[in-house]
Amino acid sequence: MLRLAWKSLVNRRLAAGLLVFSIALSVALLAGVERVRTQTEESFTRAIAGTDLVVGARSGPVNLMLYSVFRIGDATNNISWKSYEAVTAHPRVAWTVPLSLGDSHRGFRVLGTTPAYFEHYRTGTDRPLAFRDGKPFADVFDAVLGAEVAERLGYRVGQSITIAHGTGDTSFAEHDDKPFRVVGILAPTGTAVDRTVHVPLEGIEAIHLDWQGGAQAPGLAIAPEQARRMDLAPKAITAMLVGMKSRAAVFQVQRWVNEYREEPLLAVLPGVALQQVWRIVGVAERALFLVAAAVAAASLAGLVALHLAALDARRRELAILRALGAPPRAIFGLVIGESFLLTAAGIVLGMLVLQAALAVAAPLAETRLGLVLAPGLPSAAEGLLLAAVLVCGTLAGVIPAWRAYRLALTEGMTLRL
Repeated sequence: MLRLAWKSLVNRRLAAGLLVFSIALSVALLAGVERVRTQTEESFTRAIAGTDLVVGARSGPVNLMLYSVFRIGDATNNISWKSYEAVTAHPRVAWTVPLSLGDSHRGFRVLGTTPAYFEHYRTGTDRPLAFRDGKPFADVFDAVLGAEVAERLGYRVGQSITIAHGTGDTSFAEHDDKPFRVVGILAPTGTAVDRTVHVPLEGIEAIHLDWQGGAQAPGLAIAPEQARRMDLAPKAITAMLVGMKSRAAVFQVQRWVNEYREEPLLAVLPGVALQQVWRIVGVAERALFLVAAAVAAASLAGLVALHLAALDARRRELAILRALGAPPRAIFGLVIGESFLLTAAGIVLGMLVLQAALAVAAPLAETRLGLVLAPGLPSAAEGLLLAAVLVCGTLAGVIPAWRAYRLALTEGMTLRL
């Protein structure tokens, strides 16, 4: 019956071809959304890798991850440098990276840190930060730009930039008396690192030496060369990244930090906190998936409509089949077989369209978004979706098949008369 169904579809190739193309587009959209959703979630949960704990002022895990990893929002409080040194000195701790936030440059966050940031910060599958151009900062007034900052603002190594007080898109409180020199530009990571200006902690302290209460102190002006000779040891930071000597000690150190008596601190496991963040921001991807599923359902509804519309035009065909001895159940199987072939052809064509689209978009997605969308075989989740589409597409022919079955019975009675 599949062979006969194939010949019948070839005889109606224009209408069948349009329907296959419609199913192919819906399948490509549905499978594409699933692949992008999966890769986005993986990229989201791998925004920071290789870090065992993130420590900040006591607030909430989600808020701590948002401002320390994604540069969204602000900290409820800072933590003292003394507390940072205490965590660093813990016998179970291998390394720490201080993070100081609060300033900006033309809408991009400025992060004060140390060279250890470029050594220990990891993204994706434990991928270290790489430099597209230049090198890490070494001087008090050096700056390293994220890839997006450099691209959108057109900066190159050697240019000077000024930092603004506060985190707004527009600021009238510029630290223009102490400019920074761009010494490095990071390669794209698809994370908040791309949207960050990195400067030394000492640089953050230097630009605030002559500031009081969020504004420059009247009559006080400290030149950059003079600032270099002063004590630039930080008094407080926003958060810190912590790496353990042994993963077995993570929960022990986490409990020690959370019970720290000198000041209220919070230590969170990045993986656990990122899953909580994803549950909050993952609503949009679920909505997009529902839209793609609705498009696929509409294509399958078109399959039913095609069969029903073609039944009256196929009365002669059905009559000839009955005259040649085909039983009504064979007519039923013929329509079901056509639905199966149309859906299967649409799935194959849809996956080819998706692979071609991924081959074109993959370099751009990896460069701009940090998403790995390379063409490849469908994942287990995509395979289940394709199987569901095939089953639904085949079952979509049941109603037309039943009507064809009833029509075949009527034609059979007419032939006998």
